[in-house]
Amino acid sequence: MVETPVTSDMNMNDLQLFPWWLLLVWGFLALLIGVAFFMTPGLTTELMITFLGAYWFVGGLFSLCSLAVDKSNMGWKIFLGIIYMIAGLAILLQPVYAMFFIVPFFVILIGFWATFIGVAHIFQAFSALDAGNGVLGAISLVFGLLILINVFVASVLLPFVVGTFAIVLGISAIVFSFTAKKCVDAVKA
Repeated sequence: MVETPVTSDMNMNDLQLFPWWLLLVWGFLALLIGVAFFMTPGLTTELMITFLGAYWFVGGLFSLCSLAVDKSNMGWKIFLGIIYMIAGLAILLQPVYAMFFIVPFFVILIGFWATFIGVAHIFQAFSALDAGNGVLGAISLVFGLLILINVFVASVLLPFVVGTFAIVLGISAIVFSFTAKKCVDAVKA
């Protein structure tokens, strides 16, 4: 007996909106980026920081250009557009120096986020008497504090963590793309 995947109308619309082959390409690109982070972590991090600078610069330009169409919040759009353009230009002109500023900044941000989430989970665990939330909170709190105590070590390890996530995400996207193709083929048959 051959089983055919059953999909709802909403899932079928999602599959038609986002073709399976595009997910496959995205998975291979994520896998390639993950491998690049492991093989050349410094160069790949510098390249990603350069892309971030270009993104901020172009985003600032678009923010300023949007004033031609929509003049609401003009002060904020001008302020943010100029800040984005200055930050993007600084990164594009000196990507190596920017890397030594931006990577620790992201690490500190992740450390504060993990600490905050840990405290929130622990608070939730005490108020709801939920041991699972308490364990997750304790792990997140310890993780956040370790990052904040060892910012330099965490900054050095960040490319490898990002690489691991990219590889896992890439493999997942590739597997899901083939599953989506089987669903589309089953519905067409």
